[in-house]
Amino acid sequence: MSQISITEQDSLHNDLENKSVKELLLGIHEEDNKILPAVFAAIPQIEKLVEQILKRMKKGGRLFYLGAGTSGRLGILDASEIPPTYGVGYDLVIGLIAGGDRAIRKAVEAAEDDPEAGWVELQKFKINKLDTVVGIAASGRTPYVAGALKRAREHGILTGCIVNNPGSVVAQNADIAIEAIVGPEFVTGSTRMKSGTSQKLILNMITTSLMIKLGRVKGNKMVNMQLTNQKLVHRGTRMIMNELGYDEQTAKRLLLLHGSVNAVLEKSKNGEL
Repeated sequence: MSQISITEQDSLHNDLENKSVKELLLGIHEEDNKILPAVFAAIPQIEKLVEQILKRMKKGGRLFYLGAGTSGRLGILDASEIPPTYGVGYDLVIGLIAGGDRAIRKAVEAAEDDPEAGWVELQKFKINKLDTVVGIAASGRTPYVAGALKRAREHGILTGCIVNNPGSVVAQNADIAIEAIVGPEFVTGSTRMKSGTSQKLILNMITTSLMIKLGRVKGNKMVNMQLTNQKLVHRGTRMIMNELGYDEQTAKRLLLLHGSVNAVLEKSKNGEL
């Protein structure tokens, strides 16, 4: 019998149903404290992956995330937030989930067990050697993810992964493997908890670093954000007021006229306002 993976090992906390709410919360928090050291240990690999993706994106490449269940949903979440936050197209970072979009809300039985499905999905986007495919799988053995990485690698496409077990089949099919070893879950095998949280942190690190290095941030401000609601209009107005010294009415008018903080700053720099 094969060794049980770390993410499937028994929780270190027993008799959960007999614990008080406070005891449960403290136990969950105790386990959550193990996440940040695990992510910190993975930073060298995260750095390697970001550097390689950046080279390709500067030439027109895209970033694809693939996962099943929680891992797939986290990839889609990260991808969907990049366009409004940084003002890039929805085709720059793309999240795919086993079972398709309906699996975002409801589980699609056995979808993750098809090793060819991920590659089939990627081909619909005319994937090429400038692109990068990052598989996300807590277990590190999801066929949907491992199969897609294997095929992408065979076609000379850069592959990476985010997993929560060491030496997995998914990692073996990745050029750059990120392994965040967070240990057994509070509820045995519930990888939506520590494993999922570590994945979210790493995804944040990858795309935020990429967007900054691609020039989508000025100082520490999201100067290319889409003005999709009043909160963001107010935020953009304040940025222009702080940067250029305009009054609120003028700053807001310029923001709405030119569409982004960055556009206003560039026009000011060029003497076009």
